[in-house]
Amino acid sequence: MLLFFKILFTEFIAEMGDKTQLMLVAMTSKYKLRDIILGTAVAILVLNGIAVLAGGFVSEFIPTWLIRLIAAAAFLFFSFTSLGDKEEEEDDTRHKGRFAFAPLTVFCTFFVAELGDKTQLTAITFGANEGLQAALIVWLACSIGLFAADIIGMLIGYLLKSKTPDGLLNTLAFFIFAIFGILTLYEGLNMLPGKTHPFALPITMGIAVIFMIASVIRFTITMYPKGKIK
Repeated sequence: MLLFFKILFTEFIAEMGDKTQLMLVAMTSKYKLRDIILGTAVAILVLNGIAVLAGGFVSEFIPTWLIRLIAAAAFLFFSFTSLGDKEEEEDDTRHKGRFAFAPLTVFCTFFVAELGDKTQLTAITFGANEGLQAALIVWLACSIGLFAADIIGMLIGYLLKSKTPDGLLNTLAFFIFAIFGILTLYEGLNMLPGKTHPFALPITMGIAVIFMIASVIRFTITMYPKGKIK
């Protein structure tokens, strides 16, 4: 029991303030709480299962730089789609169509973002130290600790959603995802094979500029659809 709480507390602290926790705050502007909880819970269980039982299998066979670039693309995609979203009630037909897709989207984004993160490395370390005989305890403790920290992020996001003016949370989500996307992109480019990467910063800045221009265009089109510009 002592081992269980030791691992749970360590994982909880490791996740507090992490990018995935802030990502979940931003996701509350796009998805319902049950969709985020379902997608996040499954992703956490799968990730920690891989970390504990496979001992870093993913990290061994998938280059870290590739994981970072995929995560960057996911962050920028969510940033792009957050800006200009309409915060209005959906009818039952649209809601049913999106319900099955939303948890899967949350799962994929959280899964990629968390790969190789310090919380997964923590799970790998505990799994290696305690051995297979304690694999179940390590898996459950890591999963509960990680989910407990992330649920705080979700609740903060929904509290902000109910207390802030329309559109403000979407704007906040845009900047959170954009910042993490650009920083993760730069991190991934710096991890490419080779000793020095002088091109990493210029490429990151170039993509950031293109992304901002595309976002402004999308926002303009969303706010002022064709035929409604006065």
